[in-house]
Amino acid sequence: MKKTSELYRGKSKTVYCTEEKDFLIIHFRDDISANNGLKFQNFAGKGSINNAINHFVMTKLQDNGIKCHLENKISDNELLVKKLIMLPIECVLRNRAAGSLIKRIDIKEGIVLNPPIFEIFLKNDMKNDPMINHSYCETFGWVSKKHLITMKSITYKINDILNKLFNDISIILVDFKLEFGLLNNEIVLGDEFSPDTARLWDIKNMDKLDKDLFRKNPTNSSGVIQAYELVASRLSNYFIK
Repeated sequence: MKKTSELYRGKSKTVYCTEEKDFLIIHFRDDISANNGLKFQNFAGKGSINNAINHFVMTKLQDNGIKCHLENKISDNELLVKKLIMLPIECVLRNRAAGSLIKRIDIKEGIVLNPPIFEIFLKNDMKNDPMINHSYCETFGWVSKKHLITMKSITYKINDILNKLFNDISIILVDFKLEFGLLNNEIVLGDEFSPDTARLWDIKNMDKLDKDLFRKNPTNSSGVIQAYELVASRLSNYFIK
């Protein structure tokens, strides 16, 4: 399937229309950014690594009954997906304290959160993706009450699946962000799952294997790529078993 026009250019991915109106092509670029684009670099090879990781994870989720936009991987950097009506909400699931959570409340990084914390944020870079709640969604019509309940339920199911997956490859799933869309008025997982959208720590030494490496040292391209490659390698070995 061939790309036609560019539909959307994000911080690290470009989405293209195709010859088929119901399908899109996502191109994973080598770009990496933090703080809503204030920090930005280009790391050779990052796009293909994230595409591989995302494909591994989405395939695992589909195998476990989660409806995703994934169709197939069509090149090292490109993914064919179903076209969704994307919802302007980010769902975040936190298994351990990290990131903005420890900035908002006085809590030590790494503390296990039991039960895990579910949060929602409005997708708005200009406003730094503010935290919202179900009442905002209902009042402003961003997401229906029914769909939001479904998104929360699916997020927890995904957490169960991925917690086991990453534990099996000696990685702690600290937290992650998901985005959903509608297909025939049904909630479907979209966007991506990668070290750009999740915090992943090595079980043995607690080394960070995600975008926090870039956030703390934007010039350390080799460290970022090595960490992402490690995640991809462990996932690949898992799927070969």
